[in-house]
Amino acid sequence: MKITLYRKSGCPWSAAVMGFLNEMNIPYEIKNVTTNPAYAREIEAISGQSKSPTLSVDGVILPDASVEEVAQVLEKRGIVI
Repeated sequence: MKITLYRKSGCPWSAAVMGFLNEMNIPYEIKNVTTNPAYAREIEAISGQSKSPTLSVDGVILPDASVEEVAQVLEKRGIVI
């Protein structure tokens, strides 16, 4: 499973999702849209918006995702939460 998390610096919702993924020992890639304009353009192209956090889970896009939404997608992929 490949997870990419697009985040803005200082975003508390991103921090919550990152904490959840870390607690579950689920690897993910971070793309900081604040410090890298190319990531900002990338997130807008794939999701149509720029909210944080936005995740790509095996190509499924979760714009402005909550911990609960991430957990639901992981459960559908067989990750026991």
